[in-house]
Amino acid sequence: MTSRVSALILDVDGVLLASPHEQAWRDALTGLADPARFTSRLYQDRVAGRPRADGALAALEALGVPGPEDRAPDYAARKQARLESLIRTDGVQAFPDGLRFVERAAAAGLPMAVVSSSRNADAMLKACPRSDGGSLLDLFRVNLNGRGEGPGKPDPWIVLRAAAELETPPQACLVVEDAPAGVRAARAADALALGVARQDDAAALRAAGAHRVVVSLDEVEIEDLATGLWREPPA
Repeated sequence: MTSRVSALILDVDGVLLASPHEQAWRDALTGLADPARFTSRLYQDRVAGRPRADGALAALEALGVPGPEDRAPDYAARKQARLESLIRTDGVQAFPDGLRFVERAAAAGLPMAVVSSSRNADAMLKACPRSDGGSLLDLFRVNLNGRGEGPGKPDPWIVLRAAAELETPPQACLVVEDAPAGVRAARAADALALGVARQDDAAALRAAGAHRVVVSLDEVEIEDLATGLWREPPA
């Protein structure tokens, strides 16, 4: 596989935005299970990157809640209501390194797609200003946020769809993800994968198949993407 990157495919929550999805899922468990059991690792491994209904079911199953299929729709609705409340109260912030990364990529002319299972992603990205005052969402040529017609990650559907709309072979696309499920989706699509370890989970991202793992996107030089020098050497 070539390591030269012609286009970027970026996840939103955990890569670009410090959104309150994880907290909303945790808070919504009240009355169903002990919210303290909903750890960051459980969120990353079982919920992150999945459509809302799938994430609700996966979380309840992982926590051993009786009758998860029957309770998942209510749990998903409660999570959404809690998320909207948190956004109204606290807002959403872009990770500074994530903002700098996409601004540097845009300045270099790299086409980008944004892909999130969340139907809230567009509104959150619109609310985050760029350094020039414009909307963060406007930097992306392709927007697949909240597209529910395909299966969720780790299925490669969303990556393949983004690559097709970018008119770039998957092998030349770099998928930027913070969750193992997203990395596995990239690898299943035969795309390149960059893991962002914001949760002290570098080992899990490498185990999922990331070609490189960073703590901050400031570690990645945009000019290295075109040459393939961004990638970690094989062990």
